[in-house]
Amino acid sequence: MSLDHKITILDLREKKLSSHRITMLAAYDCPTASIIDRAGIDLILVGDSVAMVLLGREHTVSVTMEEMLHHCRAVAQGARHSLLIGDMPFLSYQADIGEAIHNAGRFLKEGGMDAVKLEGGLEISRTVRAIVDVGIPVMGHIGLTPQTISMLGGYRVQGKDLATAKALVDDALALEDAGAFSLLIEAVPGPVAGLITERLTIPTIGIGSGPSCNGQSLVFYDLIGFLDRPLPKFVKQFATVRSAILDAVKTYVEEVGAGTFPGPEHTYRIDDTVLEALTKELGKEVG
Repeated sequence: MSLDHKITILDLREKKLSSHRITMLAAYDCPTASIIDRAGIDLILVGDSVAMVLLGREHTVSVTMEEMLHHCRAVAQGARHSLLIGDMPFLSYQADIGEAIHNAGRFLKEGGMDAVKLEGGLEISRTVRAIVDVGIPVMGHIGLTPQTISMLGGYRVQGKDLATAKALVDDALALEDAGAFSLLIEAVPGPVAGLITERLTIPTIGIGSGPSCNGQSLVFYDLIGFLDRPLPKFVKQFATVRSAILDAVKTYVEEVGAGTFPGPEHTYRIDDTVLEALTKELGKEVG
C-alpha cells in the first residue's frame, strides 16, 4: 500500500478478510513516528507504556491525560500514513461514561489521534459502546491489561486455564458487539488468541499472543534494542542500537577531551580582512 495513502479502519478490515498481516508499534515522539510511518507501519499506538519506557516509572497507572496528549501531539506531527491510536490512561474512562466520552474526544481534538484504546472486557463494553456511538473509533485491549496489573498478580500470561480462557473469549465478543474496530490481545497463549481471532469479524492484534492474530505489535524501543532492561519472552530485538549510541557518545567525550572535535571542517570561518579589522578594533590579536 502506498505511503501516500492514510490507513483507515476499512483498510484493516480488508486486511483481515484477505489474510494480510497488520503491523503496529508503540511510539511516543515525532522523530520516531516519522521513521516508522515511512517504513509502512499500519498502526501507531501512543501507549501509556510511555510512563515506563520514556518517563522511568515502575508502571503505567501514574501517567496522566495531559502527559498522554502531549505525546500524542508529538506523534501526530511525525506520521502521515499510519492510523494513530491514543491509549486512554487509568481513571480517564472507568469512573463515568460521560467523562470517558469527553476524554476520548480530547485524544482526537487535541491529540491528533484517529482512535482511542481502552483496557478491559465485559466490564467496559457499555463505555466502549457510548464512545463509539458519538463517532470515536475504539480499539479494545484484553489479556494482560497493565492498568490493572495489581489485580492480575503481576505481569503474567492470561487465559491459561479453561475459566480464564473462556472469559477472554466472552470479553472479546462483548467488545466486538460494543462496536470496537479491532482488539489488542496481550500475553495470551497462542492457541487461545487464535480461537478468539477465528470468532471475531474485527481484526486482532497480538502482543505476546502468538502468530494466529491478524497482526502484531511491539514497543519500538524494544524492537531496536534501545533500553537496558529485561524484556519479555515475546520480544524480538531486530537491532541493538543502544551499544552503537553508547560507543558514539564515548567517542564524542574522548574527542572533545583531546581537542580533536570540533575540527576545521566543523568550524565557521571569517574573511581574513574582517578578522584583521576586528583585531585592530580590539587592540589585540584574536584566534
